[in-house]
Amino acid sequence: MKQGTKLLWGAAVTAFMLSASACGKSEEKSDGSAEKTGATVGKAIDQATDKADAAMEKAGEAVKEAGEKVEEVASEARDKMKESKK
Repeated sequence: MKQGTKLLWGAAVTAFMLSASACGKSEEKSDGSAEKTGATVGKAIDQATDKADAAMEKAGEAVKEAGEKVEEVASEARDKMKESKK
């Protein structure tokens, strides 16, 4: 091989080795912004879930009350129909 080709291959291998070794270091030195973002998103999801749970409980209670009222009104209507048939 020619001297220039050997030098080119040596430079390419050195550049590859340096870039490969630098990849792990950048992750180690990171301030954990992805982790912080994940924690923030997790908290937001938890808060939204808590609010949704409370809203669902209120809605469930309202539906239950409405069902009881409908049952009461229907019972009164049946009683009136029975009385009117007599």
